[in-house]
This record gives sequence, structure tokens and C-alpha cells, in this order.
Amino acid sequence: MFESLSDKLKNTLKNLRGQGKLTPEHVDAALREIRMALLEADVNYKVAKDFVESVRLKAEGQEVWQGLNPHEQVVKIVYDELVELMGGTSSRLVFTKQIPNVVMIVGLQGSGKTTSTGKISKWLAANQERKPLLVSVDVYRPAAREQLRVVGGAVGVPVYQDKETNDPMTLVRGAVKHAQEMGFDTLMIDTAGRLHIDDELMAELEAIKAETKPIEVLFVADAMTGQDAVRSAEVFHERIGITGVVLTKMDGDARGGAALSIKQVIGQPVKFVGVGEKYDAIEPFYPDRISQRILGMGDVLTLIEEVQGKIDEQEAQQQLMKMTRNQFTLEDFRAQLGQFKKLGSMSKLMKMLPEQLTGGMSLSEEQSAEVDHQMKRTEAIIDSMTRQERNDHKVIDASRKTRIAGGSGTTIAEVNQLLRQYEQMRKMMAQMNKGGLLGGLGKKMMGGLAGGLGGMMGGGMPGMGGLGGLLGGGGGLDEDQGTQGSGKIKRKKRHKKRK
Repeated sequence: MFESLSDKLKNTLKNLRGQGKLTPEHVDAALREIRMALLEADVNYKVAKDFVESVRLKAEGQEVWQGLNPHEQVVKIVYDELVELMGGTSSRLVFTKQIPNVVMIVGLQGSGKTTSTGKISKWLAANQERKPLLVSVDVYRPAAREQLRVVGGAVGVPVYQDKETNDPMTLVRGAVKHAQEMGFDTLMIDTAGRLHIDDELMAELEAIKAETKPIEVLFVADAMTGQDAVRSAEVFHERIGITGVVLTKMDGDARGGAALSIKQVIGQPVKFVGVGEKYDAIEPFYPDRISQRILGMGDVLTLIEEVQGKIDEQEAQQQLMKMTRNQFTLEDFRAQLGQFKKLGSMSKLMKMLPEQLTGGMSLSEEQSAEVDHQMKRTEAIIDSMTRQERNDHKVIDASRKTRIAGGSGTTIAEVNQLLRQYEQMRKMMAQMNKGGLLGGLGKKMMGGLAGGLGGMMGGGMPGMGGLGGLLGGGGGLDEDQGTQGSGKIKRKKRHKKRK
């Protein structure tokens, strides 16, 4: 997401870095480029104009061209303005003691309302300890209620159904009563959509809102429709009064105009973004983290949360102990490959790393697919080994290599390369252990996998050493990495403590 805007902004700000001393003229030229980048990203014209003027005023107020690090000051101002543009802070759903708390999901037909209803309910159950119940009041679209039933089954959330009625108001009243009787604290209402906005749809939504008094009315929009999504949200807000926005297909939106414009236009924040087709592919919208990604600062906190949520910490802890004793085997490496794959594609992980760690390099989708393919071939080679061979690679002689290559559909040269790189990784881990680097929270979770993956995947893979250092405790972040520094981590810890 935001690839086009990110590339243009990073290039513009990089050009400023090349100036020995900044002048107002340099800043004006950069701001013209930033304005064009925002417009090309399909950002609302007035929003782009106001953004640039705000950056200009702050730059003049701080007289950045007289500072010791003028480029860094401009980057900081642009970062702060991007965060403010998208809403300032993350907006969680806030629940009351009422049973049930009602969340209405509204939007045009085809925007992804039903799937988003399931995704959000799954996220709320896992992250806010809610007990949701789903209900569809879309009595017009064929099989709409059946679709929600299928989605509910896939995410493990119950769905209220009453096949005796086709009246939306009867359905919501029955669902509210059922939630109260059965102890569901959250009722997610998947409302009917239309191909376009009409008075009949709006009147029905107004009636449902008046009946259920929802704590949240979330407007679902396809991010790839850009300013059309913003205009639709504006109309829904004027008629219904929405409290937040859910943008779907953000993973396929290289521009990001809707996400950058919508808060300023309608005054309501983006609360969730859909980032894939799977039911766990939804994320809370963090303006600060998104701004960091756009400016090449990475998104370390999201990456850490991904690791904490998807990596088996107990198993990783056991593997850490094996590393410290130099007992890390090919069996362990295969297990770690499986865990690493849970985090998603390599290109996705690279985008979450600061440019300081990746050297400004990134992986295209084709390169990422090649890395994923190579990981599968590596798994195939290890799968073709006997348990004895996986636990003691030194027993693998020439005849065994021939058998392993044949069984995995690879060549003897590829088997030799894997064994050679595995030896190099063991030596690296031994050196890290002697230097006292093999420890820390990241190593507990990742077991040092990423630090060695670059070599295991063919060597020289950009960013793999940085990923290993970041997640492995051997690297980490320092004050020079601006908003990704220690203060950010501390705020995260305080947030967890409050929970």
C-alpha cells in the first residue's frame, strides 16, 4: 500500500539531503514535489493544498534551513503532518457495559461489508476479548444472509438467523433479544447495500440506527475506488452519522488517496484496513505506523506484533536453547521455516523494516515469489532426509545426497549448497553466542531464524541481516531512527500494562 506516494516522497526528501545548506527555495521546490505526489496519489485537492501549506508554515516557523540537520527537520515535519492528516492516533472501538453493544456495518454493495463484518468480529474476539454475534439484515440480495452464515462459520462466530421473516427491523429486534438472553456482548449488524446511494436505503439504515442505538457505525469502502469512496462516505455521514471507516483492499492500493483524505473530508477516522483475502487479514489503522512506512522508516511495532501473534514462543525458546548449546539441527531449521512462513511474504516483511536496515532495497512481488519458491525447495530437500540426517548432517555422504536430491526434485549441487550454507549459519550463531548477542526478546520469539535466512536462501538477500538483527536482538533500533526509537517501544509497553 502507498507504494507510489512512498517512492515519490522518499525521492523528494532524499534530494533535500544532498543540499549542504537548505534555503527557503529548496523547501519550496520540495513542497511543490510533495503536492504533486499527493495529487498523483489521488488525495483530495483541498487536503493536498492544506497539507503543503501546513508543512510550509512549520518549516518557516522553525527556520529549518538554519538548523544543524535541516533535512531531518523537514522529514520530521512531513511525518508529523502525515500523522495528523490521517487522524493523529489509532481509533479503537470503545465499548460500554451495555448488553449488547451494537456495531452497524454500512456501505455500498460490493464494498466488502459481509467479509469485513466477519473479519472485525474475529479481531474483536481475539484482541479485545469480545463475544460477538452476527446478523444480516440484507433481505434483498440473493443468498446474502447465507453468505454471512458461511463467513461466521469460517471465523468461528455465531450468526443469528430467523428464516420466518424478511423484515430487517424484525431481524434486528430478534438479534438484540437473542444476544441479551445468550450473553453476547457485541452484536455486529451486516446491513444491506445498494449499487448506488438511494433514499430507500438511507431510510432503512436510519430506522435500524434509531432502533438499536449502536455505539459504532462503520462505513466500509473499497480503497481502490479512491475519491469515490471518500464522496460516498461523506454522503453516508451526512445522512446516517458514521463513527469510522473500514477500507478494504488496501493491500492492492498503491496510491492510498482514500486513506489520506477521508479523515480531513468527513471528520471521522479510518479504524480498520483490509490487507488481504484471509479472515485474519485486517489491521487496526495506525496513522503513525502508516506514516513511517510511507517515509521509509519501516513499521517495526506491527512487525513485532505479527511475530508475537503468530510465532510459537515456547517452541522458539527451546530452539534458542539449542542455539546457545550449538545443537541447532536441520530439523529445527525446517520447523523455523514453517513458523517464518506464517508471517507472510518476504516483500511484506521488508516493507516493515526501516531503510537503515535494508539499505533502501526492497523486493518486487516477483522477487518475493522467488524467495518463497526457494524456501519451499529448501523444505523439500530437508523433508527428503531421514530423521537421522536431519539431526546429524555429517552422516550425509555422496550416496545419501543423490537420494535426497532425487526425492526432493532438486540437484546434488542444490543439496550441497544447502548443507554448506547451513554450516555457515551454525558458525555465525556460535560466534554470536560467544559475543553475547544470542539473546533478547526477539531471539526468544524468532530463534535467530531471520539472521541466517539470507545465507540459507542463496546468500546476499537484501534486508535479511537487518530482519535478523531487529527480531533477533543483535540489532534493534536507536535514537537515530527517529520515531521508531525507544520512546515508541516504551509507549507500547505502557499501553499493554493498561490493558
